[in-house]
Amino acid sequence: MSETTVQKERLTIYADYVCPFCYLGRKSLEQYQETREDPLELDWQPFDLRSDKRGPDGEIDHSVEDGKDEEYFEQAKENVRRLQEEYGVEMAQEITTAVDSLPAQAASLYVKERHPERWQEFDEAIYAALWTEGRDIGDREVLADLIENAGLDPEEVLEASEDDEMRERLDEHFAEARERGVTGVPTFAYDGYAARGAVPPEQLERLVEGE
Repeated sequence: MSETTVQKERLTIYADYVCPFCYLGRKSLEQYQETREDPLELDWQPFDLRSDKRGPDGEIDHSVEDGKDEEYFEQAKENVRRLQEEYGVEMAQEITTAVDSLPAQAASLYVKERHPERWQEFDEAIYAALWTEGRDIGDREVLADLIENAGLDPEEVLEASEDDEMRERLDEHFAEARERGVTGVPTFAYDGYAARGAVPPEQLERLVEGE
């Protein structure tokens, strides 16, 4: 009798590491996954929340107006605090505007494509470094440390992720997300349906299982 291969269900998540709701959404996803008997494969797709503020060199221009004033950030912080309590999550900070996630996203994309068996550990480490340890994931030394802790060669990953070709591929992923109608993150997509925001585990269950 031939051995049957278990086909994992795949949930796509569009996310940006500097989005606190993406981190909280992942925590909600972890809680949903704990209730499942069958494995759920995560297909991460990068998204750039700062795309409208980037100059030609890719650097963030903080002087560019994006409509997010002090009132917006206060409301966002309040929502983060509410979800922290709801999901039982501790965070070192509620919002970050100074950190650029582009280097981390490029490194993550490289690891996902070349070392997929290490990707989830690396992905979780990036989130933890920023949101529970308050580290700058845009800093090369911080990324090198996270890469090494994930059992990978920092020189290999950083050199590849800083290459112009990899950055172009990352931009292609950003463009593809927009073409698919993704306008905010996190966005969870499954079988033609989607849920946006750090939705509770019960909503993720309905999205995947249709119940």
